[in-house]
Amino acid sequence: MCKTARSLLTGKWAVGRVIARPFVGVPGNFKRTANRHDFSLLPFGSTVLDALQAKGEEVIGVGKISDIFAGQGITRSFPTKSNDDGIKQTIQAWQELKSGLVFTNLVDFDSKYGHRNDAVGYAQALEKADLQLGELFNLVQEEGSIIITADHGNDPTIQSTDHSREYVPLFVYGHKIKSNVDLGTRKTFADIAATISELYELPFDTAGVSFLDKIRE
Repeated sequence: MCKTARSLLTGKWAVGRVIARPFVGVPGNFKRTANRHDFSLLPFGSTVLDALQAKGEEVIGVGKISDIFAGQGITRSFPTKSNDDGIKQTIQAWQELKSGLVFTNLVDFDSKYGHRNDAVGYAQALEKADLQLGELFNLVQEEGSIIITADHGNDPTIQSTDHSREYVPLFVYGHKIKSNVDLGTRKTFADIAATISELYELPFDTAGVSFLDKIRE
């Protein structure tokens, strides 16, 4: 049904994604499975992922990243079933990466806790991910960097179960990254793409402004 909807929702009726969320159970007691799939429109133009790939860099998508970009600009994809699985797959991808980018989305904060108004579960997931990130940080070599952000707010304490409008965090870590730098309130997510473009010396222009000069030693 979702594949059919995707084929119809183009042109005048185009929407970015048709999301298939399979579930099991009986009426009054349904539970989503981990087999989500997003049927996305192709990007309207080249992305920084395409520019990386064109330069010969590997671009590994972890979680639903490949789905979001309809596979464009992704060299390998690691689907995931949970936050734990996402971090495990990210570590595996990082260890296998020779040169390029690992792009990860962790699913549980949004789908399992934020949309379910489960503030306790949300907090526990944050604490667990925070501990697990230490293992990933230990893998970062001299030239490596990690950028942590979110695609939107999803406050589990408000009455609505929709995405919420608070600002999202932006953290950058690496051996050559300066400490205690305030990047301020950025105007667009494209600033991250611009920073990656400058970092990899890509011939690619974005709508964003790079903050590389603020964070590099």
